[in-house]
Amino acid sequence: MTTVDMWFDPKCPWAWIASRWLLEVERVREVEVRFRVMSLAVLNEGREGLEEWYVEWLAQAWGPARVALAVERKYGAAATRDLYTALGTRIHHDRTPPGRDLYLAALTEAGLPAEFADAAETAELDGELEAANRAALGPVGEDLGTPAIHVHGPDGTVNAFFGPVVSPIPRGEDAGRLWDGVLLVTGVDGFFELKRSRTRPPITR
Repeated sequence: MTTVDMWFDPKCPWAWIASRWLLEVERVREVEVRFRVMSLAVLNEGREGLEEWYVEWLAQAWGPARVALAVERKYGAAATRDLYTALGTRIHHDRTPPGRDLYLAALTEAGLPAEFADAAETAELDGELEAANRAALGPVGEDLGTPAIHVHGPDGTVNAFFGPVVSPIPRGEDAGRLWDGVLLVTGVDGFFELKRSRTRPPITR
């Protein structure tokens, strides 16, 4: 069984697609995924030259990441997985804007205490979000973001990379073949980048 850590920002549609892809991979490969929280708001804090729409987008990203991290710190990977699904379904399928109503509904669905919604309004965990970003992006590149994926080898090595950025979500054996290919190219020493222009928006279902 291969353990995979995927760092996500709850508001990022590309991370959501990658996370649903990894759940498909679990069904067709010997893989166990642990979802871990990072923050694009933290990553971009203080950066100049960002487009106005993205500045507004980032302002709404603090709350979901703080709530998710509070749950991860208290209850661990299994609870984080359930909360991410509850948050992500509302954010990326239902287009529910971040706010207390979103957090309470997602926490209730995940069977978690409502008090975690309070984390959205405080900077108390922001230092830990910064540490989570360092853990996620240290082996990948600080100029990248989410999804950041770490694949743990049986010898203790870690194959870490950003992506894949894919739309729509690969399903079934298609998901497995993409996984095989991603591992193949990222496992090559000295491999850094393979990219082409996006021709479609994130398809999150």
